[in-house]
Amino acid sequence: MEIKNLIVGPLLTNCYLLISKGEAAVIDPGGGAKAILKEIVDSKTKLKYIILTHSHWDHAFSALKIKNETGAKILMHKEEKELVSFKIDNLLEEGEEIKIGDIVLKVIHTPGHTKGSICLSGDNFIFTGDTIFKDGYGRTDLAGGSQKDLENSLKKLSKILKSGMKIYPGHGEIFEIK
Repeated sequence: MEIKNLIVGPLLTNCYLLISKGEAAVIDPGGGAKAILKEIVDSKTKLKYIILTHSHWDHAFSALKIKNETGAKILMHKEEKELVSFKIDNLLEEGEEIKIGDIVLKVIHTPGHTKGSICLSGDNFIFTGDTIFKDGYGRTDLAGGSQKDLENSLKKLSKILKSGMKIYPGHGEIFEIK
């Protein structure tokens, strides 16, 4: 398994390319479609999925272009579907599993930043979108945000996160739980 981090767009969004056994998924392609597509070609893998942790433009801007170039399916939580102007191929729900090569990502619904925010948990790593950052958590003052929901989501994650787990946030530094 390999995880490549590309920092894309004007808000410096972390976009990730997860590669395993000849398959790949791109998570949160918020900009830089050309650079992302080059990474996919250079990895010599088949892009299976484009996974959006939530619908904000800085995480979803290049999704449709990448889909049109690769044929990959766009996945996003069902609570976000009305917030984008393009078709979502698979609407995700809590507990659903996404398989890329020999990696399995479990969908964890973490509302608060948006109603349909998700985290994607793997074996000792997690993609957190704008739910958790190294020095804090996502905003709740935008449309669909809720401080109460985010607090509940953080409580839920506190039962999942463990020492040594690597955190891949939507912005800022990748870090490990100590």
